[in-house]
Order: sequence, then structure tokens, then C-alpha cells
Amino acid sequence: MDHQPKFFENLSGAGKAIGVLTSGGDAQGMNAAVRAVVRMGIYVNAKVYFIYEGYQGMVDGGDNIVEVSWESVSSILQVGGTVIGSARCKPFRTREGRLQAAFNLVQRGITNLCVIGGDGSLTGANLFREEWSGLLEELAQKGKIDAEAVKKYAYLNIVGMVGSIDNDFCGTDMTIGTDSALHRIIEVVDAIMTTAQSHQRTFVLEVMGRHCGYLALVSALACGADWVFIPEYPPEEGWEDSMCVKLSENRARKKRLNIIIVAEGAIDCHNKPITSEKVKDLVVQRLGFDTRVTILGHVQRGGTPSAFDRILASRMGVEAVLALLEATPDTPACVVSLSGNQAVRLPLMECVQMTQEVQKAMDEGRFLEAVRLRGRSFENNLNTYKLLSHKKPDSELPKTNFNVAVLNVGAPAAGMNAAVRAAVRVGMTEGHKIFAVIDGFEGFARGKIKEISWGDVGGWTGQGGSILGTKRTLPAKYLEKIADQMRTNNINALMVIGGFEAYLGLLELSAAREKYDEFCVPMVMVPATVSNNVPGSDFSIGADTALNTITDTCDRIKQSASGTKRRVFIIETMGGYCGYLANMGALAAGADAAYIFEEQFDIRELQANVEHLTEKMKTSIQRGLVLRNENCNENYTTDFIYQLYSEEGKGVFDCRKNVLGHMQQGGAPSPFDRNFGTKISAKAMQWISKKLKETYRKGKVFANTDDSVCLLGMRRRNLVFQPVAELKSETDFIHRIPKEQWWLKLRPLMKILAKYKTSYDVSDSGQLEHVAMLPKEAETGAI
Repeated sequence: MDHQPKFFENLSGAGKAIGVLTSGGDAQGMNAAVRAVVRMGIYVNAKVYFIYEGYQGMVDGGDNIVEVSWESVSSILQVGGTVIGSARCKPFRTREGRLQAAFNLVQRGITNLCVIGGDGSLTGANLFREEWSGLLEELAQKGKIDAEAVKKYAYLNIVGMVGSIDNDFCGTDMTIGTDSALHRIIEVVDAIMTTAQSHQRTFVLEVMGRHCGYLALVSALACGADWVFIPEYPPEEGWEDSMCVKLSENRARKKRLNIIIVAEGAIDCHNKPITSEKVKDLVVQRLGFDTRVTILGHVQRGGTPSAFDRILASRMGVEAVLALLEATPDTPACVVSLSGNQAVRLPLMECVQMTQEVQKAMDEGRFLEAVRLRGRSFENNLNTYKLLSHKKPDSELPKTNFNVAVLNVGAPAAGMNAAVRAAVRVGMTEGHKIFAVIDGFEGFARGKIKEISWGDVGGWTGQGGSILGTKRTLPAKYLEKIADQMRTNNINALMVIGGFEAYLGLLELSAAREKYDEFCVPMVMVPATVSNNVPGSDFSIGADTALNTITDTCDRIKQSASGTKRRVFIIETMGGYCGYLANMGALAAGADAAYIFEEQFDIRELQANVEHLTEKMKTSIQRGLVLRNENCNENYTTDFIYQLYSEEGKGVFDCRKNVLGHMQQGGAPSPFDRNFGTKISAKAMQWISKKLKETYRKGKVFANTDDSVCLLGMRRRNLVFQPVAELKSETDFIHRIPKEQWWLKLRPLMKILAKYKTSYDVSDSGQLEHVAMLPKEAETGAI
């Protein structure tokens, strides 16, 4: 960025009072948002008040509106639901109720509100803001407040954060709670799959989403469901026949189970409800399959928030406080939201209007319009699902006579199998023959290569590790053998799914093009590594699953000390030299410090951290958490830090250490990794098809330009193809990390939430955008 960084030190909250409330249905991650608002508010010297029980508490006043301190939000990060309560409130819908609420706020000098809830709660907040000056005048006329107060508290500023598991709010890629709800659904689906497999059963799963099919659609994509019913995209006339044909075809292909997912608001094209019972009865009557219904219900709202939701809510909470500090009487009420991987501010009413437009389109039967209004992420999910779930008959598929090889390279990462499945199925739909290479470049050289079909990759999305097998070996020492194999099998394009070794491998293969014509074919890399250290991409497949493992483990470790004396845990994470897991794990687990290679530290800083923790432990806080990346410093090892903290903390706290190790690479992939892997891989295969057409000359494929060897990465708001040759200048090859990493900007966030004074660059925030301006083409850092 060329512009001068802008720091928020100039923004002071002195003299301001912020009220925070959660309203409407609860969602996991609301507490993380509340915690971030409170701590950021206190950090900028504002007073912060809890408003208990949503708008009901605002109307009732009294003990429902309480000033809070730093410690008030300690240990709530990992708790689901909302600790300040939420209630549906009829009185607030009346002017009388809002008058009482205004009186209660003015009494405490609160003129800044941070509302965490769904579109109903946010619309209510906006109405309250518009009526504010009228309400104060009425209170003055009734003699409840004086003229001075009317002048002093003349304006009410409102910032919203969307907390809703349905992800039904337009303008934001992901609402707080959606990712956690997907975790609950996927846990259930994974468990059901094993029992369904045993008995050759069909399961009909009903998930939440009265007006929005996001949860149903994404969970169908993440588990490879046979059929999905959502309100925005009703099935065509005669769907009963098509569905039954599809289910029986799958059984004929030796598939032992069928999964059908139904959103609770699913409808047919005549706006008549499609219920899970109706679907079950249909399958039993027409096919005689043993069929069961499972309604997930409120399980989806429960449980601990996922790492994604904690980080999202923490980022949004801090952004909300900044928005309140910068608000003027002319600023419209805004929502802080996520677009791609970036925090944005959007006018609240524009978002609400667009959300209502979707419902209107559905009511009027304009379903294609409804899908478009839901936004690019939703549309993309739907198109990808349609592409991957229904195999066209061979007679309808194009025949390109191209052979594409798919391989995994590097260490295993959860989500690799979902990426392979998507590549195979999209490749076949495009008319190519797909070859699977076993055991990376080493297996390639040994001829471990076989054609793979649509059915071979069924059920792969939920499998952890790498089914194809993966090795870290680079191709340089096998170039001749790999070229032979490519010639023998007539391979016209390569898709490599892997980490830093995959990137190095593609660089080596493109350098060998001068010597071997066989490598003059389109090659694409899809980043998959828990370390998230691949240049050219903000995210890698597998990093989210590893982050959730770290977060869950930290929660358990913290809990292990409850009831004992004060204790600090030193936890070592993976990542090579890349501090992504340590830094983001620290943000998601509420750690006090995270030591990483990218931010050099010395003994003075270690000393300051120990003193800071010692001071904290003298208050009501009982547990401390310190994360350390495995290679952050060769001398300040995990043992050294553990011994230092043990010595310096004597008499105040004791210490324990944990090395998390390879558990970070294992486990079933998270919903994010399944979907990110599926969508990015499908896009990569479509790029291969395009390149094959462009480079096919005189009966053969010949591609020798830089732009025919690309890495597909997520950059801020877009998925972009970047020639690997151009990424060389962005790479630190010695430490195997990108020279610039976006998440380093979030480091101050972690420090602020852990009570350190620091500077936070807010150059990226502060611009109010318009909903329609969000780039339509962009792909999302959300799923």
C-alpha cells in the first residue's frame, strides 16, 4: 500500500459511553464479539455497558444496564450462545417502549450502541436512531430530562454486527455463528454416514434455515449429499421422479447410503412446503429404501464457537468500536461485515433492504433473482453443488481426448481429498480423462498412476489426510522418469494439490521445460498445507482444520487448570517458520502472547510478557496461555520459555508446557476446508480446460509461457491465478514463507485483547461502501 498508515491512537473514546447488546436468536461467537467490543472500548478509554436481555433489558433499565470492566469478559471467548442474554421484545416495537429505552440510556450517558443480532434487531436499532431526537424532546417535555441533556446527547450512533447461524443477511459473506452451525451439522452427518453405510439406509436430514438455504446448501456441498432442498432454488416440476432415479442409480453403483438434506423452509416451484417427512414417504413408497429422518433442530445453535467464528467476531467487534469512534451525526447506521478476507462497513438499511428483496423475490416466484441477490458466495456454492452432485450420462458428456493428472505433494492436509474429488468430477464433466498419481512426484516417477472415475471419489469430502498418498519429494531428481511417464500416459495437464513443496515442484518443472517438451503443458497448483505458508494465497486448504484443533486443545488445556491455583500454559504449534497457526490460534483461544518468527523478539520482550502476566494473575484471572511457533527462535526454545516463566512466576503462578505436534495435521476436515477445497479445485480444473483449448495446436498441447504454470490463491476478496514465476519475488525461500503476510496486521488485535498497549493500523477500515459496489465476481474467504 502506498498511502501512509493511519493509526487509531488519534481516536479517543474518552467521554463516550458504549452500550453492547445481543438480540434475536443466539449464535455461537456472540460472546467473542461482546468481549472484543468491551476490551477495545476500554482500551480507547470509553465507558462500556452491558445491556442484558437485549432490547427488553434496555426498556426495563435498572440492573439490566451495567458498566463493565476488563475482567467482566474473561473466559467467555469459548462459550457458545450469549452470556448477556437475548430476548424477543414486544415493548420495544412500540413508541412507548422506545421512549423508556431512550430514557434509560440517557441516564447513563450512552449514545453509542453496538447491536449484535439478525436483520430484525438491526432494523429496530435503525428506527430507534431515527426517532432519537424526537424521543429526547418528548422526554424533556414530560420533564424527565432537562434541556442540557437533550443538547448533550443529541445523536445516537449505531453499529451492527450480524449474529445469525442462517447466514441470511445480504452484504456480508459470513455472519457470526454460521461456521459453528456448519460444524455441528457436519459432525452429525459424519456420524450418520457410518451407521447408514452399515445398514444401506437413506437419511433425510432437516437443517435450520426458514428463509435461507445457506446451511443446507453448504452442508450438502461439504458432505457430498445426493439431493438438497432449499427455499431459494426449488426443484423443477417432476422432481420426485428425477430424485428417485438419482437415488436408485447411486445404489446401482454400489453406493450403500443416500443423504438428502432439507432446509426447514424448503418449497417447491408453486411455493408449497417440502417437508422432511414428505421426502421420506416418497422414497419409501417409490423405492422401498429403508429411510430415516433426523431433525437437527437447536443442536445447530449450540456448542462452542469454531476458530473462524471467534476470529471473525473479534475482528468485527474491534472494527465496530472504531466505527463508533469515527461516526458523526451524518454517518448512516452501519454494519461491520466480512467481504472475502476483509472487514468492510456497509450502510445498515441498504443491507436490510437487499435482504428483504430476496424474500420478496422468493414470494413472487423469481427464484433465479433470489439466488443472485443472496450474493456471489451463495451462487458459487449452488453452481458447484450442481456440477459435482449429478453425473451426466456418458452420451451427454463432451469428449476432449485430453488426459489430466492430479497429485498431492507435501505433508497431508485435511481437505486435500475434497479437492481431489472436485478436480476429478469437474474434469470428467468437462470431457477429460482424469489420472490419479499415487505418492506425489516420487510415485509419478515410478509409474504409480491410474485412471480414476466419478464413483471412485464418492464419500471423499469428509476423509482426513490424503487418500492418494503424498510425499515431500521434489521432482528435480526424477525429471527424466516423470517426463517418460507423462509421455507414456499422454498427460496433457497437471494439477498439483499441496504446500510449499508443490510450489517448488512447479518451479522446477517449468524450469525443465527447455529440456523436456513433456512439461510444456498447463500446470496449476491448489495450496493445501496446515502451515498456510504458500505465497500468493491468504488461505490454504487444511489450515482451518489445524486452527480448530489448536483452539479446541487450548480450551481443554485451560479447563484442566480450573479450580487449581493460578497456572500458565506454554503451547508449541506447528507451521515451520510461518507463524499463522500460532498467531491465529492465540487470537481464537484468547492467549496472552504468541511468539513467531516473523516478529523478532528478545529477552526484554520475554521479560515484559512475564511481568504483564504476573500483574494480570494478581487480579481475578486464573489462567494464562502462551503460544510459540516451533521455529520462532532457535535459542528461545519452548523449554527455555517454560523455564523462564516458571522461574519468574514463582509464588504467583506455576507453569505447564504442551507440544501439540502431529495432531494438527490429522482429523476430519472442517466445513471451511471441505468447501474451500471443493470450490478452489473446481475453479482450477476449469482453468485447465480453458488453457488446454488455448494451447492445442496441430494435434498436440504445447504451453511454454509463464502464464501456463499458475497458482490459484485467495487474495483479499478474490480467487486469482498467478504465474508461479511471478511469485518468486514475493517468496522468502530460505524460511519457506511469503515475504508479506496479511495476518500480521491482526497481531495488534491479539495484543489489545490481551491488554497490551500497541499501535493498530486501521488504514484498511473506515470507508463506508455500498452493497451493490461489492465486486460481484469475487470469491470469498468465507465458505
